[in-house]
Amino acid sequence: MTLKRFLTACLVFAASLSSVAHSQETMQNNVGYYGFEPDIITNYVSVNNNKIGFVRITVELMINDVSNVSIIEHHAPLLRDAIIDVLIRQPEQKVKSMTGREEIRVLILDKLRELMKKETGQTLVRDLFFAKYLYH
Repeated sequence: MTLKRFLTACLVFAASLSSVAHSQETMQNNVGYYGFEPDIITNYVSVNNNKIGFVRITVELMINDVSNVSIIEHHAPLLRDAIIDVLIRQPEQKVKSMTGREEIRVLILDKLRELMKKETGQTLVRDLFFAKYLYH
């Protein structure tokens, strides 16, 4: 009889772990995505003043909750302006290097989180991806 109770307790415990794992998975799967359309195209600081450099990026935002995508859409012009503001201040070496590209991504992400916190009281943006990153 003791073995039967032990096995029953193990089954109940395993079922509760499965339920907890499922609820955590559901929370993680509730993220939303927002892509800026059209692509963002702007100039950057060129070392050679005779040549204008430009960068063209496609930005995708990972949003903490899919229900917040409409809030991001509402603030999209402000966010787009912030992205351009960060890009135009970057030197050519940073724009054209892989480590610089990552630094720019983090700068933009921090700026967008700061803006959303100021505007809505929440950061809302979990991560930022460059789906396209072209420069000349």
